[in-house]
Amino acid sequence: MRGPIAPPQVPLAASRAEVFADLVQDSVERLERRWPQLADIDFMVLEVPRLDGGAGGPWNDEAVPLGGTIPAREGRRARVVVYRRPVEIRTKGREERAALVHEVVVEQVAELLGLTPETVDPRYGED
Repeated sequence: MRGPIAPPQVPLAASRAEVFADLVQDSVERLERRWPQLADIDFMVLEVPRLDGGAGGPWNDEAVPLGGTIPAREGRRARVVVYRRPVEIRTKGREERAALVHEVVVEQVAELLGLTPETVDPRYGED
């Protein structure tokens, strides 16, 4: 049999990348209730960090970044980037992945706003 095994409207048909992007969006929506200024920040999902550092600055062999920030400049909005593959590799199931995604989003938002992660989300670190 060739073709999809489930119709597109069924969650089974969602790709891993789409499911991951939904986790990031859920996290952002959770934070936007408390921080409406997040509407002015673009949230992106990339597969892996670039070798030259890109968002989040340069990195080394000791730690692969899970996310990064790009400050606003020259008419461009600030961006928060979450790297899908490094997060997926560090998690086993959907709940664990959702918790780590939220942690990464909170940390990156805190960096952009100049706040502590606990200020951005009082439940940070409790999961």
